[in-house]
Amino acid sequence: MWILNTHIPSSLLLVQERVSEFTYPIPQTLDCVKVHLRVSSQGHYGAIQLAHNYPAPEQLDGEQVIDQEGGILLPCFVDVHAHLDKGHIWPRTPNPDGSFAGAMAAVSQDTSCWTEEDLYRRMSFGLQCSYAHGTQAIRTHLDSSGVLGQRVWKVFRCLRQEWSDRLTLEAVALVPPDYYGQPEAERLLETIAASQGILGGVFFADPQLPQWLDRLFAVAQTWGLPLDLHVDESNNPQDRSLLAIAQAKLRHHFSLPVTCGHCCSLSLQSPPALAETIATVKAAAIGIVSLPLCNLYLQDRQPHHTPRWRGVTALHELKQAGIPLALASDNCRDPFYAFGDHDGLEVLRESTRIAHLDHPFADWVTAITSTPATWMGMGSHTLIQPGAPANFILFEGRTWNELLSRPESDRRVFRAGVEIQAKPPSYRELEI
Repeated sequence: MWILNTHIPSSLLLVQERVSEFTYPIPQTLDCVKVHLRVSSQGHYGAIQLAHNYPAPEQLDGEQVIDQEGGILLPCFVDVHAHLDKGHIWPRTPNPDGSFAGAMAAVSQDTSCWTEEDLYRRMSFGLQCSYAHGTQAIRTHLDSSGVLGQRVWKVFRCLRQEWSDRLTLEAVALVPPDYYGQPEAERLLETIAASQGILGGVFFADPQLPQWLDRLFAVAQTWGLPLDLHVDESNNPQDRSLLAIAQAKLRHHFSLPVTCGHCCSLSLQSPPALAETIATVKAAAIGIVSLPLCNLYLQDRQPHHTPRWRGVTALHELKQAGIPLALASDNCRDPFYAFGDHDGLEVLRESTRIAHLDHPFADWVTAITSTPATWMGMGSHTLIQPGAPANFILFEGRTWNELLSRPESDRRVFRAGVEIQAKPPSYRELEI
């Protein structure tokens, strides 16, 4: 198959020829290259020809031809921070006031309904949505305390096996910060290790934070497990857990990957505090995940009060420091975020608006493709280069402006070079 006249972000395109000479110096198309792209019958990318150098062939015997007429091609998305176990409980247990505390209370109430059947149905629904929209990999946090945690991990392992030919799935144990010091943590650690999982937790400012972190890093070191943590999800500038985590990683000489999500309070801290944290995070080689949709929804919510800030972390400052960044969906139709559809394009589109990821758009698309893919050990799956798996999405939009202005619900998703026919499931399926 040949895909002709398609725009590909140069940050995701690896070819031998220099591509900088072929970018389009007009607003909102900067950093895209128009190419002709061949996909082999084995489902990998083949020849890549710069369209400026090669006219589009009128006929290619024995080859399927798709003329994109300038439409953008993106690799399939990687959603590195989700909560599949909470997904789609909003209809039965909504957040009473839209606040973070309201979300915590509502989820705590709803967990009494989390049977294996209920978890399977809702998590499967989320996976169907993700796959249909063009996601190829998901890392989900799972509420993991006690008996409920064992049940959630059992369902996750079942779904991971079921979807192994379509989605790469990872799981992170989500527990309170002191959980790994409790006797019942041993069973959870065995489950995480047996499931190739990741240690997680929720961290805010607390007098006991240093000892919690020392225990966490010691446990992670002993079990050989990476970390993915919820950090400083608040509008309190005194919440500086991110700095403490980076210092702990350096103190323990911890060499496995560490990812920190949210980090909302960072954007409200003083310039000296911000600079100190960013420098320490860079030295510790920590990756940061921003969840703009959920944090816009939760942060600075007060009764009869118009929010004054957008809830996101200091994305531009982190990027300027060279810290790897990802964008992800987070919660979906649950008390922490009432909306969403597991759609990577929606995350990219709304994040661009919320956090001003434009003028220029530059390489922000890597935050939902190649960067999180690298963290999940599948970096080649999101680069457009000969020999890489042909997992991609074709969009009608020809420029970033066009692409990010519409939902593009008629996008075409290809896996291993074959167009899939999956559609997002009906909400009625959740009522069965």
